[in-house]
Amino acid sequence: MRDLNKLLDEMTIEEKISQLMQLSGDFFRVTNAEITGPMADMGLTMDVVENCGSVLGVTGALDVIRIQEEHLKTNRHKIPLLFMADVVHGYKTIFPIPLAIGASFDLELAKLSAIVAAKEAAVSGTHVTFAPMVDLVKDPRWGRVLESTGEDSYLNSCFARAFVEGFQGDDLKNSTDHVAACVKHFAAYGAVEAGRDYNTVDMSERRLREEYLPAYIAGLDAGAKMMMTSFNLVDGIPATGNIWLMRDILREEMNFDGVLISDWGAVKEAISHGTAVDEKEAAFNSIIAGVDIEMMTPCYVNHLEDLIVEDKISLDLLDEAVLRILTLKADLGLFDNPYKGADIEREKQDILSEAHRDATRKVAEASIVLLKNDNNVLPLSLNSSIQLTGPFANTGDILGAWSWKGNHNDSVTLKQGINNLNGLIDNHSETIVVAIGEPTLWSGEARSKAEIKLPEDQLLLLRELKNAHKTVIAVIFNGRPLDLHGVIDVADAVLIAWYPGTEGGNAVANVLYGITNPSAKLPMSFPYSVGQIPIYYNHHNTGRPNVFNAPNEYVTKYLDIPNEPMFPFGFGLSYTEFEYSNLLLDRAELQAGDILKIQITLTNKGKYSGEEIVQLYTRDLVAQVSRPVKELKRFEKVNLGVGETRVVTFTLTEEDLRYFHTDLTFTSDAGDFEVFVGTNSRDVLKNKFRLIK
Repeated sequence: MRDLNKLLDEMTIEEKISQLMQLSGDFFRVTNAEITGPMADMGLTMDVVENCGSVLGVTGALDVIRIQEEHLKTNRHKIPLLFMADVVHGYKTIFPIPLAIGASFDLELAKLSAIVAAKEAAVSGTHVTFAPMVDLVKDPRWGRVLESTGEDSYLNSCFARAFVEGFQGDDLKNSTDHVAACVKHFAAYGAVEAGRDYNTVDMSERRLREEYLPAYIAGLDAGAKMMMTSFNLVDGIPATGNIWLMRDILREEMNFDGVLISDWGAVKEAISHGTAVDEKEAAFNSIIAGVDIEMMTPCYVNHLEDLIVEDKISLDLLDEAVLRILTLKADLGLFDNPYKGADIEREKQDILSEAHRDATRKVAEASIVLLKNDNNVLPLSLNSSIQLTGPFANTGDILGAWSWKGNHNDSVTLKQGINNLNGLIDNHSETIVVAIGEPTLWSGEARSKAEIKLPEDQLLLLRELKNAHKTVIAVIFNGRPLDLHGVIDVADAVLIAWYPGTEGGNAVANVLYGITNPSAKLPMSFPYSVGQIPIYYNHHNTGRPNVFNAPNEYVTKYLDIPNEPMFPFGFGLSYTEFEYSNLLLDRAELQAGDILKIQITLTNKGKYSGEEIVQLYTRDLVAQVSRPVKELKRFEKVNLGVGETRVVTFTLTEEDLRYFHTDLTFTSDAGDFEVFVGTNSRDVLKNKFRLIK
């Protein structure tokens, strides 16, 4: 075990500063005679590269071992490189996009997806994944909603914890199957104005704390080793140079002592934001804020030494950052084994194994949302024939924007999935499965859209088929909530498949034919119109709510569309029918220290066994600060056979009712509360209790 403080003392200032530099793998394939192009543009020397602390975007055991071996030959202190990559929802075996995993409401499946992704990444030489992305999202115009798990703070927090636990495991130092997690993007990146990527974020501190920070906190509480800064402004200051956000909130309040890394180029972007005159000032802003690693810009390596010599920053500040990086390398066991994890033979065995394919198919099946099923046209019978058409009918391009190492050729297409079940495809059938959706490049980073309807040629296809008096089943592959006009009013049945991953075709086929009964629920509201955005279930009432049949026309409403989304948060149908009854509370009054027990009777009254995601919401009727009309507090997935009844029990305490007051104290208010339990955020049973203080 290296003595890290002794090592730090032995390092020169130049060597220390280089540890704060993250470069892409291209910089490690050059010689002294090749300092041109990007290296020259960034003002880097080979000394900087040889002392660099981490590498971005290099994977594959052979390449990682070679680069690490060459690095250790030239690095004076034999400090190993950290290899980091965007393994967001799978390495080679691609899982559904995180938004789809959010639709599963299944934390164990989320954890499984991270375990598999970590194993494949680790044997390929990756030490850190830039995941999970836990940004709260309410605007589907933003392309990066696909990386989040939705619009609810509680749900996001649950998934943040599950992903981190899956990536990191129980013994990160000694395990060769896990990687360090880097929670991102701190903070509030999901609230960019107008849904436009990299745009400004502006909100109250109370809202930031209440809605946006909890998922980051949950990821850190689960032990995440790293945090990544966001590109956006927070209270007028770029997050990457925001002292209040990074020092006061992240370091002091959240007690984060791990490594803080900038997003790509974010340190230098302070110049574009207008908060730094040049690279030197940008470097000053970020190091003062506590950013340890600068990704792919040279502000630190070109200017930190001058800032120290000029006594504008202390050497202690540099040492603090370097020590955190060295500590992470030690926590990963890299000083003992610089090649940890990278295994050429295990790569061949573990990547895209049958077990991993089974896992991603299982997650995909649990993520597919049934939005419509008129006349129970689904599930299909294997004895009956179907037509299969549409641009996504036979394509492997169903992986999503962050399937970095995924290969479309490894994907199971929908047609292949149907064939694997021996489904009968007949071009003359009266039942047509139409596979439509967003092209992959329409969602993801830098892929915001002002209009979120499907392409007109796809809508035209649906209309023509319906006009021909066919039974139309729409399967939609997408990375965001959509305006489904032209689909929902035409198709007889609609499945949201999202980008379902490597086994997507098999998963969708299993749902279409009832091998798997769909159970997923929407983690984001689907708007009626883009004009409603942002639209989300946990909104606040106005002073003039749009009460049904209100005699006063001066209420909050649109003249041309409803206030409500087309499909609310938590919505999703099943092939069977679940009945909710007897919402009972074990007490009418709750005090601090007490436990409120809530029971609901759930009965499967349909023809199929199935899983139902039971959701519990509360509302604080009178508070110091106006509270949302509903807040998700608990959920549980319940499996019931045909005719089976079960009493589902939830518990709440006074702590579940706390919120941030005007003075930012986190406490609850005495008074009346409503509790709702149901199949989604709209269709619920209601009861009431009183909090006594």
